[in-house]
Amino acid sequence: MNENNLIDDKNNIQYQVMWNRLLSVVEEQGQTLVRTAFSPIVRECGDISAGVFDLEGRMMAQAVTGTPGHVNSMAESVKHFINHFPLNTMNEGDIFITNDPWMGTGHLNDFVLTTPCFKDNKIVGLFSCTSHLTDIGGLGVGPDATDIHMEGLYIPMLKLANKGVMNKTLLKLISQNTRQPVETEGDVYSLAACNDIGCKRLVEMMKEFKIDDLKKLSDFIYDKSLSAVENEIQKIPNGVYKNFMMIDGFEKDIKLEAKLIVSEKSISVDFTGTSEKSKFGINVPLSYTKAYTCFGLSCLVSAEIPNNAGSLKPFEIDAPLGSVLNAPYPAAVCARHIIGQMLPDVVFGCLEKAIPEKVPAEGASCLWNITFRGKTDRGANNNSLFAVTAVVNGGTGARPNKDGLSATAYPSGVRGTPVEINEAVAPLLFLKKEYNPGSGGKGKFNGGMGQVIEIKSAIDEDMDLLASFDRIKFPARGRLNGENGNAGKVSIKNKRKLNGKGTQVIKAGEILEIFTPGGGGLGDYSDRDKELMDTDIENELLRD
Repeated sequence: MNENNLIDDKNNIQYQVMWNRLLSVVEEQGQTLVRTAFSPIVRECGDISAGVFDLEGRMMAQAVTGTPGHVNSMAESVKHFINHFPLNTMNEGDIFITNDPWMGTGHLNDFVLTTPCFKDNKIVGLFSCTSHLTDIGGLGVGPDATDIHMEGLYIPMLKLANKGVMNKTLLKLISQNTRQPVETEGDVYSLAACNDIGCKRLVEMMKEFKIDDLKKLSDFIYDKSLSAVENEIQKIPNGVYKNFMMIDGFEKDIKLEAKLIVSEKSISVDFTGTSEKSKFGINVPLSYTKAYTCFGLSCLVSAEIPNNAGSLKPFEIDAPLGSVLNAPYPAAVCARHIIGQMLPDVVFGCLEKAIPEKVPAEGASCLWNITFRGKTDRGANNNSLFAVTAVVNGGTGARPNKDGLSATAYPSGVRGTPVEINEAVAPLLFLKKEYNPGSGGKGKFNGGMGQVIEIKSAIDEDMDLLASFDRIKFPARGRLNGENGNAGKVSIKNKRKLNGKGTQVIKAGEILEIFTPGGGGLGDYSDRDKELMDTDIENELLRD
């Protein structure tokens, strides 16, 4: 081996060590956000993203803690910040903010903060983070709105801090336009703090490794990740693969149609044929469509490769302008997760024809977030209103060699909110929260089970339910002769059925009863292992 090869090997090892260190830095960044956040959906459920970027706006590393919708859309949002605030105008101590759905992560309830990182008075990189805020005014976290301005406070690209001095006017404007002023302002500070800790740890790392910029390291990460994903794509048969899925929609059923093309070193997904945008707030900005489509592809194609700008490069995603998956301003988009989180299942249906041995059955997919608002007896600072989102999940689809997971968020990855937390921050009483036996489709491998949940107001007051549910009309489909999962249900117990979408009143004393969807089964149940069948019966996991 010649001297040049030895030098290259030494450099590669050092770059790999620094890459691993970056992954540690962004995970601490993300954990700082979770541990300092005010809102339960952040501190209990992890509905965030955090990452570090080079000066070209390329994501070098992302925290494992977080959701694909936030991470993969945030991966593009930093470029928008750089376009609005050129690097040569940024100062140490500056913080930039937006919740623009088309330049951020898809709806107004996600704040994106970007902070430039300086070493020796020179900008070396940027840290960005996102978290979900429970309330940002307007009609609330539901699909009722018919344009973006009905959905809450719309923050363009602005400076949250200038040379370390917070913009008190902007903070006051934000807190005044929400039903949760203390929690919302606190969450903004937690976002700022998490970027600060990222900057501090990055500078420490650069000093330790005696580097003055991130260019060579970023190129190494980008090139290695790109090459690794291209190598995995080459294992998939080239071809054109199609699939479609029907979901509930709002005013009418929605068709999600995809054509997936596998080439030598890239995969493209075209959603031509998908239904046009809705009048209501279930529409999806293209950035969020790309985020969850890329995540679905990554799960099957490159699951072991860290997520960054290089690993995302081989995936090309498009949807017709004006469709429900590429809704332009001023479309209402508040509940864009309902449709966006279905997209991995749509992609899986395409890839089933190419790599069937890797593809799971369909799952509940979109979160069944239960959002309430109304009067409260436990508000901070004399606040008489509450708004809370209980994160609730259905079952995932059966996997190629295992049963699906019960009451588990996939693809979002958000954890369920503990009952005790919901009851502490809002006047809610949970009467039941348990698995729904038999709700997963039977198969050689069974789909994951959904849940049965019963909730009522803890005080003598009506409250609003901001329903944003799907898979009530069209359940998760099984694969390879596996049975479909159970559809979801929403009702007032022993009284009346409720709509899956839209604001509805839960009267004092009424019990809200929710059945979340189950995942589809995979393969014939007759082929199921006898020990697993016996366990199903013993644990009463099958339908009556």
